[in-house]
Amino acid sequence: MSRILVVGNATLDIINVVEQYPQEDQEVRAQAQHINRGGNAANTAVVLAQLGHRCSWAGTLAKEADGILIREDLQQHSVDLDAVHTVSTGKVPTSYISLSRENGSRTIVHYRDLPEYPAEQFIRIPLDEFDWLHFEGRNLEEIAKMMRHARQVAANTPVSLEAEKVRAGIEKLFPLADVVMFSSDYAKHRGATSAKEFLQQFGTQQPDARLTCTWGEEGAYGLERDGRLLHAPASAPAEVVDTLGAGDVFNAGLIDQLVRGEQLDVALNGASALAGKKCGVYGLDNLV
Repeated sequence: MSRILVVGNATLDIINVVEQYPQEDQEVRAQAQHINRGGNAANTAVVLAQLGHRCSWAGTLAKEADGILIREDLQQHSVDLDAVHTVSTGKVPTSYISLSRENGSRTIVHYRDLPEYPAEQFIRIPLDEFDWLHFEGRNLEEIAKMMRHARQVAANTPVSLEAEKVRAGIEKLFPLADVVMFSSDYAKHRGATSAKEFLQQFGTQQPDARLTCTWGEEGAYGLERDGRLLHAPASAPAEVVDTLGAGDVFNAGLIDQLVRGEQLDVALNGASALAGKKCGVYGLDNLV
């Protein structure tokens, strides 16, 4: 069991399950509705806790009903909340999600009215207690301060970074990470037509980090520090039920394997298998 700190977002997810995604200006009836805790970092923390780690989440919550719901959910999943920053006003981020039964795809409309997690809160955390630090690539100026602080006070603790969304200036965070996890959206924004192409080109700019890039049905690719390109095929379930959070599950699976001392090729395969299993079930519970 390792101690892992995950820094980033938690949301309230309002999920409407529909037979197929509606066309513009069309009214459809939802076949089911679920209200869950979500968010990239919070999801990753919950899965890591399922995998047997002592996981802490560092993020912002508001003192309101939905903030209480998120807090209680994370506690029920054995995620430590000592590092949470609680504010008296605002509304926790809310994602309105249409989940298609036709193919398991999800479409998200996101709203937030909440301050991002501040670096001044992060520097109070005793980082020497953790075996791994993971950051969601958002709130970039503050995250940069946090990652630089981590490098100063916990120089031997591995640091990973999720680069899912295209955000101006996110590239300045990459040299501060030991592992950078890229999405296909980010790679495509950089002009890549494949994960292999992206990693081979981008790897020369980040020679000191391990890099990964997921690419849907093609699976996941990785680039070792010595330049070796690795590939793990996608692990498709018998039926795709729910792809919401699959990327967060992949990240958790990758961290789990690496913090246990596995090589990157083994970690890629393990993470890909776990993400595939998630796509065949609803939600994030009972993945292990």
